[in-house]
Parts: sequence; structure tokens; C-alpha cells
Amino acid sequence: MEKLTFYALSAPEKLDRIGAYLSERLARDVARHRYNSVCIAMEALDQLLMACHCQSINLFVESFLTMVRKLLESERPNLQILGTNSFVKFANIEEDTASYHRSYDFFVSRFSQMCQSNHEELSVRTQIRLAGIRGLQGVVRKTVNDELQVNIWEAAHMDQIIPSLLFNLLDDTHTDSDKDSPVEQTERCFRELLGRAAYGHITNAIRPVLMHLDSHSLWEEQRFAVRCFHIIMYSIQSQHSHLVIQQLVGHLDSQSRTPASVRAGIVEVLSEAAAIEAAGSVGPTVLEVFNTLLRQLRQSVDYQLSGCYDRTESHMTTAEEEKNLQEAVIKTIGSFANTLPVYQRSEVMLFIMGKIPVPGIIPALGSPNSGIEGSRMIQVMLLKSLLQVSEGYNSTNMLTALPTSFLEPLLSFTLMEDPEIQLLVLFILTSLIDRHHNTSKLQPMCIISDLSELNLKIEKCSRQDSMFMRKHAQRLYRYVYLVCREEGSGRSLYQALYTLLALLSVELANDEVLLDLLRLALALQDLATEGTLTPYSRCALHALVGAYLNFLSHLTATPAFCQHVAQVIDKRQKEMPCLLPEGIFTENPSVPDGVSVLDQHLLFVSSCISEAMRGNYCTERLCIPYTPQLADEEHVSRRKSIGDVASLQIESQHNPDTIQKSPVEHITFETLKSAIDSAQVEEEERERRRQVAERFHTAPFEEIAALCGAKLEKIFEISIRTPPSPPCSTPLYDMKFPDLCVY
Repeated sequence: MEKLTFYALSAPEKLDRIGAYLSERLARDVARHRYNSVCIAMEALDQLLMACHCQSINLFVESFLTMVRKLLESERPNLQILGTNSFVKFANIEEDTASYHRSYDFFVSRFSQMCQSNHEELSVRTQIRLAGIRGLQGVVRKTVNDELQVNIWEAAHMDQIIPSLLFNLLDDTHTDSDKDSPVEQTERCFRELLGRAAYGHITNAIRPVLMHLDSHSLWEEQRFAVRCFHIIMYSIQSQHSHLVIQQLVGHLDSQSRTPASVRAGIVEVLSEAAAIEAAGSVGPTVLEVFNTLLRQLRQSVDYQLSGCYDRTESHMTTAEEEKNLQEAVIKTIGSFANTLPVYQRSEVMLFIMGKIPVPGIIPALGSPNSGIEGSRMIQVMLLKSLLQVSEGYNSTNMLTALPTSFLEPLLSFTLMEDPEIQLLVLFILTSLIDRHHNTSKLQPMCIISDLSELNLKIEKCSRQDSMFMRKHAQRLYRYVYLVCREEGSGRSLYQALYTLLALLSVELANDEVLLDLLRLALALQDLATEGTLTPYSRCALHALVGAYLNFLSHLTATPAFCQHVAQVIDKRQKEMPCLLPEGIFTENPSVPDGVSVLDQHLLFVSSCISEAMRGNYCTERLCIPYTPQLADEEHVSRRKSIGDVASLQIESQHNPDTIQKSPVEHITFETLKSAIDSAQVEEEERERRRQVAERFHTAPFEEIAALCGAKLEKIFEISIRTPPSPPCSTPLYDMKFPDLCVY
């Protein structure tokens, strides 16, 4: 071999003839089953290939690859392994000149077949599969090193390579951690393949993975699918990760009419991929991702109500399966939100808020067949999604976190007669306001003796926070009051209200806000003494006010205020413990009959509090009782029929902010008929508005432009028309202008 190598190096023009001769001899030895001679000839080819790097090496490489191909075509495993080893050595050589015509199609096909060998002997099967994996790894290295050899990334090749690698990655016959096991070797090859993939090649590499998981029903067994995409996300360059997300989102859309377990598997993979992805690198498809996920929620609701997931109604689904999918989608929405910067989270929250159906205002996100129950289910799920996005949203500017366009529609959901929706809204508000993670320290609602026990993080109210409260405080107070006025509220809702009030005091309060919160608390106490609430609700509301005033007294650190609150609490503990959280929020609370009429010493007195805080605060504000200014839509939000007109009339008479200017009319047949007619007209007008809103929401731009074109032309004509000059008898130079108008 030394003489042959020396001759080849000294006479490189002879290298191609040497290669042709060795190739001919080796082919003859293979045909005659002289395997020892085959090994010797192959070793000679390997050494010549490693030693020679002249410009004429390409001709020798052709002879070399011909012999490797001959060995791989053999049915004998030892020859296949021998050919693979030689090819791997060749793949590690960097050639001086790239080949313009060389093709690796055969090697891709043959190595892929070897990766899926089903030889009857386990040890032999393992060796063949390992050889196939190393061969594919060699093809990848060789084609990437040769700049002109990029055909390995074509879809046809990826459709062979990727399934072969996934086949071995799924192989459970080798569970050991040996570095030479097919599973470990496959993972290394898969990572190298993905790591070398450029921007334009990732799509061709990911698509076969999705097809393989589909065809072998591997989405339902989520562990393997998650493992595959863990490898993918950790292998590719971070700036390309949004392409993987984009393909997963598109695949989820294409699988909308598959079993819930399949859709849940894809969503779970999306969630894991989003958790790995670098913050903010989702790219320009952020709203597209969230729109797809919200659409999956809508479709899942339709499937849950109809009991099937296709139009033919031949494939049935269960409510439990769809609920599992819905939970996975909501979790994924939170995972994506955690990767976004603050400004994009604000956009996403507004986007989700715009999707929440409001009967008569915003068209339902579901199909027309889902009805009221479907709209309610979508409302709950979208609010849960909104809660996921809001968690961990640490915005220093509350005006940005809670703009009017977001806060007003969010608070309007507290007026709905649904405790779950009310509770979700309070959780969202709490999550957005709590920037120092104090919520967990305020659980549960209780009477505290020392504020330091809670270990709260308190900072001075900033200028931006003061601006936010000046703009939105009355709106927040009003909705808190309205929620407390509702019947059927449970412990969770009162706990959420206590947490919200405490966070407002800690996060956003200045002197003016603290006094307003005191006024609100005293107004809630007055509400609890009225006869409109059930005995349990009155006791729970008294407990809420007591716990909050106890917290506020320690927060202000005013001795006289603390003393008054402590005296009332002490008397309640002795005489009526049901007015405190520890007494009413139990499994079987005992509510006495006389809770509607309480002695004065069991109530917090505004004059005593005002006197206690005099000197530290401007207490004149406390002397003004809090009365919520209810908007018109809040008066009629719960009206269900014409029969509610009478109750609305009574409510207006008792509300001090509403002045009845017209005299009360006697109810006659004519008045009832006119009321029914006006209700029908109102319903028709509401339906017309809904149809217009739905048309502008769903119609293409061309159709909208055609509808509005004539009106726009008239507006433009009026706006650009030159106004007529007024008749003027006095010349301009004789007119008298004011001094400020003369330059």
C-alpha cells in the first residue's frame, strides 16, 4: 500500500486509472464471493482517497462511489456495513473542488432502507440500522460541505430521511443509554440534520415529521411528538424557530376535523415549542397564532354541543375529550403569551377581548347553531385565555395595561348573571394590577393583627398610577358595588373582591384613593343593611367590609382608626361571629334571623372613622356618602322581557342619581300595546345592527368598499367643495380687524 500510495501521489494523472482498476477487481471479487479480497481492495481505495487531494480526485471519487454502491447493493450485512464505513470516511473529507454533477440519490434511498431493516437476528438488525443512520449522517455532512450539493434538502429526499430517523427514534427495543444504540445515534443524526438546515430548508425538514406523526397516529401519544419537537426546537437556529411554530399552527388548522385527542396532541406540542422559543421571536404571525387557537376553541364548543366533529355526523366525540382539548388550548395561549414583550401582550389582550361574544353587540364567535349556551361557553373560555395572558404581565404603566378600550368591556362582564364570569373578570383585574406579586399573600380573607405578617411589597403611588386612578377609579368602584349587589355570590367571589380592594390600596392608592375606598367600603356596609339581599349575602358582605377595613386600618397606621375597627371586630366576635370571615365562610355557616337589623356597635361608623383620621387626611371627603353613578346600559343590562319595564321603573325611582322627569302613566291596553310595538322595533333595530356588524366583520374588502363607495364620494365632494364667498360690500382694505388679528 505504501508503494501504491507513493505512486499515486507522484503521478496524480494516473489516479483515475488506478481507481478504475481497483473497482473492476473489487466487482469481480464480489461476484465470486472472495470477501477477503474485497476487504483488501476497499481498504486500498480508502487509503488512496484519504491521501490524495489533487484536482483530479473527482475522477477517482466516481470509481470509489461505484464500489461503495456495489457493496451497499449486496444482501450480505457485512458488505453493507463495509460500504457504509467507507462512505462515512469519504463524507468527512473536504474536497478542494466541488462536484457539479455528483448525485447522492441512491445513497439516500439505500441508507434509508437500512435504517428500517427487519433482519431476523436482533444483533445484526441493530448493526444494519446503525450503519444506515451513520450513512445518512454522512450524506448530510457531505452535501452541506459541498456548496453546490444542496439537493439533499429537496422534499423528495426529506420524505425518505426523516421517516427513517423517526422510525429508529421510536424503536423501544433499545432502551439502554449506550452511545452506540440506534436511538442515541438517531437523535444525534436528527439534531445534526436540523442544525445544518438553512432558512429555506426547514420547511422541507418539518413537513415529513408532521406527516409521519399523522400517518402513525402518534399525536395521541403525546410523549413522542413532544420529544421530536424538543429535538427540533433545540437543534435549529433561534431566528428560525418561528417557522416551526408557523407550520404547527397551519397543521392544526388542517386537522380541525380530527378526533379531539389528535388536536390536543398538536396543541400540546405547540405549547412545548412556545415554551422553548426565545422571547418575542414568534415574528409577524403573533395574532395569526392566537386567532388559530381561538378558532380551535370555537370549533371545540360546536363539536361538544353537537357530539360529533365532522359535517356528516358520523364521527362522534365526547364532552370530556373536548374539555381536555379546550384546557390544552388555553394552556397554550398562556405559553405563547409568556414569550411576548409587554406591548404585544397588550395587543393580544385587546384582540381576545374583541372576540368575546356579547349578545346583541358582538356576533357570537361560534356557529349560529351553538345558541346561548355556546356563547356562554366561549365567553368563559376566552376569559380564561385572557387570564392566562394577563398572568405575569408586569407593566409599570397601568394606563397601558388597562386602557379604556379594554377596561370598559371587561368590567361590563361583571354585570352578567353568571358567577363564574364575574369571578374570571375579577381574577383578570387582580392579575393586571398586582405588579409586585402580592396576591398570594392576601389569601385567604381574614382578620389580621399585624400588617408585617403578610410581608407585602408596597411602593409609593407613581404619577402614572395617579393618572390611571383619576381616569378609571370611579368606574372600578361602580362595578365593585354592582357585583356586591348581586344575589347568589359565593365565598370565592367575596375573596376575589377583597383581594382586588386590597391590591388597589397597596398598588395604586394615594390619599384621595384611600378615602374613596373607605367611602366605597361604608357604602357596601349600607348595602348589606338593606333588605334587598339574602341573609347569607348580607353576612358575607359585612365580613368583606370588616376584613377590608381591618386591612386598611393597618395599612394607614392610624391608631384611632385601628382602635375603632378593632372594637367593632371584637364585639362581632363575641356577639355575632357570622359577620366575620371566620364565621360565615365555613362549610355550614349559621345565619341568624335578625341579621337585617344590627345594633350600632356592630357596624363601622363613618363619623368615628372621619374623626380618627382627621389630621392625617382631608376627611371632608368622607362625609359625602358614596353613590355609584350608573350608566344607562347598566340599568337595562339585566332586562329580559317587556315585563322588566316595571322593575326598571321602580329601580329608577329608588336610585338618587336618576330623576323621573315625566309623570307616571296609568297602565292601559294602549300603553301595553305601544310598549310591545316599541320592543319589537327595538329588537328589529338590534338585529339590523348585528347583521351590519357581522357583515363588516366577515365580508371581503371589495364588498365593503362597494357598499360604502357612494357615501364616501358624497363626503369627499362636500369636504373638498370650495365654500361660496359671502357677499361683501366693504373692500378688504377698508375692513377693521381686531388688533390680535393684525400682523
